[in-house]
Amino acid sequence: MNVEALVSLGLYFLLMLGIGYYAYRRSTDDSAGYLLGGRQLGPAVGALSAGASDMSGWMLLGLPGAIFVSGLSASWIAVGLLVGAFLNYLLVAPRLRVYTEMADDAITIPDYFEKRFGDTSRVLRVLSAVVIIIFFTVYTSSGMVAGGKLFEASFGLDYRLGLFLTAGVVVAYTLFGGFLAVSLTDFVQGCIMFAALILVPVATLMVLGGIGEAAAALHNENPALLSMMREATSDGSSQAIGGIALVSLLAWGLGYFGQPHIIVRFMAIRSVKDMAMTRHIGMSWMLISVLGAVGVGLAGRAYREEEPGELLSYLAERGGAERFDPETIFILLSQVLFHPLVAGFLLAAILAAIMSTISSQLLVSSSSLTEDLYKIFLKRDASEKQLVTIGRVSVLGVALVAILLAFDRSSNILTLVSNAWFGFGSAFGPVILLSLFWKRMNRAGALAGMVTGAAVVLLWIYGPEGSHQALAAILPGFALSTLATIGASLLTTEPNRPTLDRHAEVKAVVRNA
Repeated sequence: MNVEALVSLGLYFLLMLGIGYYAYRRSTDDSAGYLLGGRQLGPAVGALSAGASDMSGWMLLGLPGAIFVSGLSASWIAVGLLVGAFLNYLLVAPRLRVYTEMADDAITIPDYFEKRFGDTSRVLRVLSAVVIIIFFTVYTSSGMVAGGKLFEASFGLDYRLGLFLTAGVVVAYTLFGGFLAVSLTDFVQGCIMFAALILVPVATLMVLGGIGEAAAALHNENPALLSMMREATSDGSSQAIGGIALVSLLAWGLGYFGQPHIIVRFMAIRSVKDMAMTRHIGMSWMLISVLGAVGVGLAGRAYREEEPGELLSYLAERGGAERFDPETIFILLSQVLFHPLVAGFLLAAILAAIMSTISSQLLVSSSSLTEDLYKIFLKRDASEKQLVTIGRVSVLGVALVAILLAFDRSSNILTLVSNAWFGFGSAFGPVILLSLFWKRMNRAGALAGMVTGAAVVLLWIYGPEGSHQALAAILPGFALSTLATIGASLLTTEPNRPTLDRHAEVKAVVRNA
């Protein structure tokens, strides 16, 4: 067991808990403070919080692993995500910030839907809250599994011990510190991820002799590794990227418009005037981080070809080269190239990516349980102190269910989690966009779009297998959800005058900001 690396991780855990305590003393007196930070996030914290909660382990594990195996062609998904994130900042962020405050200070996405469309039946609120709770509970479980496996793979610790270490720290600071703790820890975690994604590829390239030497090694192995339009295969050959595959990879960007744990950050920015700066910081962080992740994958592949002895020696100590998983290339490089204390910091970057997403999902689930179910159906006259208490209980409850799911590593949750992005993007994305930009949209349209988007994605994924499944589920889901929203709105009653006036007022505020 690497004691120095464990010391680094221990210091990281203490830092997260310290931030949680600070937030506990600052912003947990009422539900608005606990669940939305009192809408006082600055541009830097808001941007990195959104970025860190978005990327999760995909940035340090999934993307480098895909690049390692297939080459630059695997980066199309990153291109789609960059475009989607930029449009999310440009289109959704400013209007959602203004609209949620003007719509009777809505502090959750289901709360916004209900107040935006005057839904006295509360069907919209309940439906969207249930979708959020179910999907995020399972999604949270996935992150805890990743934390358990990280400790198991890196230190030889028992999987369940790693699971409890990860879950215990993230639940502690989320439960006590609320939204401010989650946002501040996300900011710190985003900085750690940023530094790690620069440090690892740069150090690897220095060992290899520079970019030119690394590129030559990759070209000699398989020229397709350096091509955006050809995918390298395991037998040393390559194949062209088909049109459907390319469109499906780029379509991941559509999912941004419907991710509750990301867009809720926009609602918490202190002023719509801060949105431009938030966008600049957020997109700069994301661009450099994505380039770093691509660099890890490519540099790692070149390192394996040029310096295979080091990696083989490390793998031999842990069961043999046959156990190599491409998604662990970041971990391998950090262990082989750096001093154990620095390697611990780099492992903390992976935990940062995992924990930032877990905490965001726990808090969004808690907000739906507290504001959208408990306050509406169980105790409408609940005091602010009671709501904060229920919020904390909800964090713990969702976390316990997620831990139970994570106990069984063979649980069939991975497919559902991998498609949660498409599900949220199709169910919520068109509804969010149209609600912000189209004044004619009404409650019937929102309900039709939400149900259609979720249903199409589920049928596309779990229906009879066929050639249609080569197309990403979010494309038909997003398109049909949009059509259903527009069609149902046009076929039913036009919104009332106060709703139309408020929509015009939001537009004017954003334009003048």
